[in-house]
This record gives sequence, C-alpha cells and structure tokens, in this order.
Amino acid sequence: MKLGEPSLDQLRIFLAVAEEGSFGAAARKMGRAVSAVSYGIAQMEAQLGVALFEREGSRKPVLTEEGRGLLTEAKAIADGIDQLLAKTQSLHAGLESEVSLVVDVMLPGEVTASVLRDFRDMFPTVALRLQVEALGAVAACLLEGGADLGIGGPVLADHPELERQAIGAVELVPVAAPDHALARAGIAPGESRKHLQLVLTDRSPLTEGREFSVLSPESWRLADLGAKHALLKEGIGWGNMPRHMVSGDLAEGRLCELDLPEKPGADYTLNAIWRRDMRPGPATSWLIDAIRGRLAACEEFEPSVTAQP
Repeated sequence: MKLGEPSLDQLRIFLAVAEEGSFGAAARKMGRAVSAVSYGIAQMEAQLGVALFEREGSRKPVLTEEGRGLLTEAKAIADGIDQLLAKTQSLHAGLESEVSLVVDVMLPGEVTASVLRDFRDMFPTVALRLQVEALGAVAACLLEGGADLGIGGPVLADHPELERQAIGAVELVPVAAPDHALARAGIAPGESRKHLQLVLTDRSPLTEGREFSVLSPESWRLADLGAKHALLKEGIGWGNMPRHMVSGDLAEGRLCELDLPEKPGADYTLNAIWRRDMRPGPATSWLIDAIRGRLAACEEFEPSVTAQP
C-alpha cells in the first residue's frame, strides 16, 4: 500500500483534536468549522491508511492505538516547523519597533524600575508597553496576544504554547502583625488553619478554582499585593509575602515572620516566558538578560531597609 503525505495543516488538526478532546473544541481553538476539522482528520486517515480516533460508542473521539503511536511524531514535526518559522522570523526581523512586557507582581519593583530606565537609554526608538499582573494572568496575557514577553512565576509556566527560561527567584515568607495570635513562639501544627489567611489570586480563567499555598479554610482572596500588604500590617489575617517587600516592616516591628510548622514560605521561581511561535528579538532578549542580572544582584546583596519601595 502506497502511503500519502499528510499536510502540516492536517497534522495540526490532529494535534488539536487530541489535545482538546473533541472536534468542536479543536475547531474553536483553530478558528475553523467543525466540518473542516472532521474532513482534515478523514483525509489524514485516508493518506496514512489507519484510523486515528475511535468515533463509535463514545461522545468524544478517543485515540486509537495507531493514533497514540503517531501522536509523538506529529508533535515533533509541528514543533520543528514552529522552531523553523520562529528562527526565520528572527532572521528577517531587525530591532523591534515595540515590546509589550507583562510582569508578575512578585518581581521587585526596584528591579523593574532600574531595568526599564536602562532600556529607554539603550533602545530609545523601541516603544515599550508595561502591564503588571498576578499568577496565571501573566501567562494568560501572553496566550491572548496582549504581550510579547512575560516575567512570571511557576503557575502555568509549562503551558504547551509557551517557552520559558528560569531567571531567578523571590523568597516568600509567612507574616502577620506583632499582636497576631500566630506571632508567638511554639505554634502547634494545624493552628494556622484556625486563622484568616490572606491569599493572592488573579482574574485569569486559566487558574480558576486553583489554590496556591492555602492552608486555612477561612481566607480572603485579593488580586492586589499592595492591598494584602496593608491588611497584614493592620493585623487582619496572616499570609505569605515577598521578603523584599516586607523587610523594612520586619526590621521595624510592623510585621513578624511566622514560625509555622507547615513552613508555607518558599522560593517563588521567576521565568522569562514567551509564545513558542515567537522568538525574542534583540530588545526583548536584552530585557531577559537585564532582569536576570538584577535579580541575581538582589540575591547576592540584600537591599537595606531604607532602600525598600
């Protein structure tokens, strides 16, 4: 039997159906009609002489054994084409005319400010748009086309449509006001669950329903890290905060670092994130390197309390 050669478009349709779990969802993702998706799968099956999906006895298409076997190769081919197109785009493109940057609220403000100040000196002809988001909203902004480069945490950093590069970390510490019940020594395991926890959240549907480092069933969700900081200093609840943001409060007694048995504090890894179908240009690449360098300097030299924003 002589096999045909599936087109790149058919391979992408095959991958979309496998990833989305239905012809309808794949059609919506690709902006196609369901009939076009169904036709593309039928054509690919005819060319290869195998059934890719079981359609009978199930409301959703299920990969056949042959389909599962071909999925890895199809992904590799599509990835290779994406890399080829991205590299070709970078060869044709010179310096960007504009860079859209979205940063996580956890990124120290002094890092952002100093890097962007130097960026304007280094690239005076490149317009820069800046957004500040929390958690999964950074990735959502990239996926929706609202930004070229994101500096975000580990949430959704492994999304299949995104590339990432670890560039540093921010230490999170559990804190509360000095007169809070959890501020005393010898806190028993589980005691933190009895007190209001202030939790950073975001408005992204990508992370809807997901919780991160939440111990207490009683919690307030805030999308504003500054508001969370203010509530903590007023003695309303406890919660994790970036150490760089509260170091002055800790030194001057406005907040206390909590010694909880659960050890909810952790390093919040920051990544440079961009879409797989886009390759960072010269100005964007400079931003990645500059932010990495400033974060490394922050880790090596603790800023004094008087230098806090």
